[in-house]
Amino acid sequence: MLHEIAVQMKSKSFWLAALMTLACSIAGTLLAGLPYLNLVGALVISLILGIVFQTAPKAVNEAKSGIGFISNKFLRLGIILLGFKLNLLALLASGVKTIVLAICIVTLTVLLTYNLAKRFGVEKQLAILTACGTGICGAAAVMGISPQLEVQPDEEERKRENEVLAVAVVCIMGTVFTLLEIGLRPILHMTDVQFGVMTGGSLHEIAHAVAAGGANGPVSLDTAIITKLSRVLLLAPVAAIVGIWYSKSTSKATVETGVPVTKKKLPMPWFMLGFLLSSLIGTFLPIPANVIAWLVKLAYIFLGMAMAALGMNVNFQVIFKRGKSVFLASFISSVVLLGFVIVAAKLFF
Repeated sequence: MLHEIAVQMKSKSFWLAALMTLACSIAGTLLAGLPYLNLVGALVISLILGIVFQTAPKAVNEAKSGIGFISNKFLRLGIILLGFKLNLLALLASGVKTIVLAICIVTLTVLLTYNLAKRFGVEKQLAILTACGTGICGAAAVMGISPQLEVQPDEEERKRENEVLAVAVVCIMGTVFTLLEIGLRPILHMTDVQFGVMTGGSLHEIAHAVAAGGANGPVSLDTAIITKLSRVLLLAPVAAIVGIWYSKSTSKATVETGVPVTKKKLPMPWFMLGFLLSSLIGTFLPIPANVIAWLVKLAYIFLGMAMAALGMNVNFQVIFKRGKSVFLASFISSVVLLGFVIVAAKLFF
C-alpha cells in the first residue's frame, strides 16, 4: 500500500483528485453543522457535492485515476481512524443488555432487509450493502462492507452504482425516521433513557441518532450515542462474516454455471482490524480527549473525500431505474426495526 501511495503522489491526477475531494469533504463537514442539514450528515453531503463535480467532466476525467485511489484507500484509512470514536469502556459500562440489544438489532435488520430485497428482485450485492447500511451505521457501513465484495474489473462501475444507491437509501430512510421519531416522542411516553435507546437502536446514521436523541435532552443524547456505537462495534465482525459468505457463495454460483474458476483466498478485512486496534488504543492509552476528537474529525475528512470521489464517478440514470425495490425493502425493515426497538426499550430499559 505504501508503494501505491508513493506512486500516486507523483501523479498530477492524484493531487487534482485530492484537492477536489478535500474541498467537498470540508464543505460537507461545515454544511452538516447547519440546522436541518445535520439530519443528512457530512458524509452524504460530501457525496452530493462530489456529484456536483460531474458538471465539470474535464476536471473529473483528468483526475480519474486519483479519484479511484481515494475512493478505495482513503475509505479504509477513514474507517481505521473512526475506531478512535469507539470507547470500549463506555460501551461496557452501558451494560450487557445494550450489547445484546445491538447484536439482536444488527442480526435482525441485516437478515430481514437482505431477504426482503432479494424477494423484491434486488441483486445480491446491492441487497447486502443496503442491509448492512440499514442495520449498522448508514453510509460508513456501506463503504466499510463494500471492499469485502470482490468483483471483476468490468463490474467495478456496477459496484459503484450499488454503493451510491445503498448510501442514498439509508440516508433518506434515516432522515425520514429521525423526523418520525421526534414526532412520536410525546406519544410514546418513554423515559429519557428509553427514548435514547430507541433512537440509537433504530436510526441509521450516527448523525440521525444524535439529532433525534438530542431533541429529548442530554440523557437521551448520551444514551442514543452509546446504543448507536454498540451497533458500530459490530461493523468489523459483520464485515468479516459477509466477506467469507460472499466469497463462498459467489464461487459456488460460478461453479454451478459450469465456468472454470480459480480458488480464491477468503477476503481478510485488515482495515477492520485497524478499526478495532484504534478503538483499543483510544480506550486504554492515556491520549488526551482533544487529540481523540481531532483524530475522529480527520476520520470524517478522509471518509468524506472517499464519498466525494464516489459521487464523481457514478452513472445516476442507471441508479434511478432500479431504486424502487431496494427502497421498499429498507422501508419495511426500518418499520419492523423501530417497532422491535420500542418494545425492547420499554421492557428492558
